[in-house]
Amino acid sequence: MSRLTHIRAPEGVAPATAYTHVVMGTGRFIAISGQLALDEDGKLVGEGDAAVQALRVFENLRRCLAAAGATFDDVVKLTYFVTDMAHMPAIRAARDAFLDPGRLPAASAMQVGALVAPEYLMEIEAFAVVAE
Repeated sequence: MSRLTHIRAPEGVAPATAYTHVVMGTGRFIAISGQLALDEDGKLVGEGDAAVQALRVFENLRRCLAAAGATFDDVVKLTYFVTDMAHMPAIRAARDAFLDPGRLPAASAMQVGALVAPEYLMEIEAFAVVAE
C-alpha cells in the first residue's frame, strides 16, 4: 500500500464533506480511464438505475486498480461525469461501499450533456499512486 497524506481542510479553505481537498503521495502513478456500467461482456448493467450503475462502475474501477497492483486505498483523485447531478447520492453510496469514508480522495464532479450513449448515467475515472 502506498503512503498517502490527506489534507481535508487546508488553512483558509472550507472543510470538504464528500471529498478531500489535497491528497499527496510518492510512487508509481496510475490513471484509470472513465468507467461505465458495463459487465465483462460489454453489456450495460442497471439501465435507468443510477444506484445499480454506480455499483458496477466502482466494481469496474476496483478491477482496473487491481490489474495495476492498486486498491481504492491508493486512489488520490476521482472524477465524476454525470448526466444529472441527482445521481450523486447514489454515486456517493456506492463510493462509500468501496472506499473508506474517512480517507476520501480528491474529487471533481460535473454534469455533462451526454456520455458515449444515452443509457449511461455516469462515467468515473480514477488516479492512484502506489509505492514503487
